Amino acid sequence: MRLIGPLAVGSFTLVLGGVTLFGETNLRLPGNNQGYEPVQPIAYSHRLHAGELKIDCLYCHFGAQTSRHAGVPPAQVCMNCHATVTAAFDTLLAERQLAVKENRDPRRIVSDKLKPLYDALAIGDDGKRDPTKTPTGVCWTRVHNLPDFVYFDHSVHVARGVACQSCHGPIQAMERVRQENDLSMGWCVNCHRANGVTGSVALPPVATPPADHVSTDCAACHY
Repeated sequence: MRLIGPLAVGSFTLVLGGVTLFGETNLRLPGNNQGYEPVQPIAYSHRLHAGELKIDCLYCHFGAQTSRHAGVPPAQVCMNCHATVTAAFDTLLAERQLAVKENRDPRRIVSDKLKPLYDALAIGDDGKRDPTKTPTGVCWTRVHNLPDFVYFDHSVHVARGVACQSCHGPIQAMERVRQENDLSMGWCVNCHRANGVTGSVALPPVATPPADHVSTDCAACHY
């Protein structure tokens, strides 16, 4: 009993200390990148584009409709707008007013925030290909990254009407993209259970609840 007592007390202290440590710190399981919000090479604002301008997610991430991966939009997709939209409206307006006052044509203004995009495509401020530059592409930092043993198909979820915000959170309000949810197996399974034929609560919410059974079979995501 003299040996058991101190061991028992020691074990209890160790467990209590572990509970306290996990409760007071931001420790998380391996692979849980919830809250990850890296700085990107271009300060692209989803709050502006998806929120204020209400550009549909699928305009840029068109791969989500037909592919397993949503994909990173090609830089040329950005240029569909930014070949002509080169700076904030108030900046362009001020230049036009100044040009009228000085009796000249307005100068083309390219925002400092757009210069990395132009540089990546080897385009000069005049909007034309710059022969002194080499196209490099944009090296975006991936935010959402599932393990290799997990199969997730964007096209299946998009076809069922699952809103992007169901997994990605309020993306239309994010100035810089972050991983909103932990994307753990339990989180995914709970969503499948809630949105099955007998599910009464949609968590996370879907745009149009599916009419048929949503699989919770292991082989649906692991094969």
